[in-house]
Amino acid sequence: MKSYSSFGEISFFQKIKSMDFYLLISVILLGLVSVIAMYSTDISDGNFYHSFNHALRFGVFFSLMIFLSFINIKYYFSFSIFFYFIILLLLIAATFFGTTVQGSQRWINLYFINLQPSELMKIAIIIFLARYYHRVQPDAVNTIKKFVIPFIILIVPILLVLSQPDLGTSVLIALSGIAVIWLAGINIKYIVYSFLGLVISFPFVISMLKPYQKSRILTFINPDRDPLGAGYQIIQSKIAVGSGGLTGKGFLKGTQGYLDFLPEKHTDFIFTLFSEEFGFVGSVLLLILYAFIIFRIIIIGSNSRNYFGKFFCYGFAISIFFYISVNMLMVLGMLPIVGSPLPIMSYGGSSMLSMMIALGIVMSARIYSREIIS
Repeated sequence: MKSYSSFGEISFFQKIKSMDFYLLISVILLGLVSVIAMYSTDISDGNFYHSFNHALRFGVFFSLMIFLSFINIKYYFSFSIFFYFIILLLLIAATFFGTTVQGSQRWINLYFINLQPSELMKIAIIIFLARYYHRVQPDAVNTIKKFVIPFIILIVPILLVLSQPDLGTSVLIALSGIAVIWLAGINIKYIVYSFLGLVISFPFVISMLKPYQKSRILTFINPDRDPLGAGYQIIQSKIAVGSGGLTGKGFLKGTQGYLDFLPEKHTDFIFTLFSEEFGFVGSVLLLILYAFIIFRIIIIGSNSRNYFGKFFCYGFAISIFFYISVNMLMVLGMLPIVGSPLPIMSYGGSSMLSMMIALGIVMSARIYSREIIS
């Protein structure tokens, strides 16, 4: 089947005009909010290391997103399998030869960035499964053959990430893959059976966890069991969120963050610091901004003429929802602390890089919305 259009048939200015400016402006606004929040994390020590690097990474990776958006969506389809296996090889390299930080071996030192391949795998799994289900007929989705292949593709990186160990990222990779599989029309009974299998195997999984991971689960159940140790983070996080009240304490006036009571405030707990300073109103506005970004991605997916673009946009939109939900439930003490960054807001080059790559593919689906992939 001949494609509707090709890369060369759309001029540069046509590509610019075809971009979703609502999504672009929303991402820029979220980036500005994240830099402001990051600046607040640095104010106590005055070196502004995190805020400078975060702003620099946002600028560089946002430019990369714009560049990636100009590439025809059919090329992402063609190279999706290659991309998955490249990230898988990087994940294997990180697991066995990577840099170890705080007992976890998750990073590869590339000198200009400590790359965490597991973050990129959250996107690679979506793009691979989007390609896989692009050609699968709806009545064949629930056959054993069509179920086993996606399961293998999904389980291999999950096991590698678990071995690093990184329970939080492995859960998010699983949720991202399951989202695409569910969108493809998989029978709900398979998901139910998988969930029951997980419940049955839970005691065995617990026995394989590292001591600090078991401690996090016990702390989630009762944070006060060790208020100065394992329960310290979540207790301080709840205090910070609660003290923000309706409108917050004001920019740079958050005591939990400024006085360094809150650990990891620039990474997984950035929402806690933001909530303390800007309160319930600011937190709701941030959630509305995230919701609008997800909405625009869904709109782009619905307007795409090929299933690859639809699957990727819908799967990525659901994944963003999971990323946000897990992070916020974690800092509010409603989930164990599993190490899940808040998209774009949290400090971390690999997390932001993966988000911008995915947003670039989404924007490509918008620009080439009429592209037909055979």
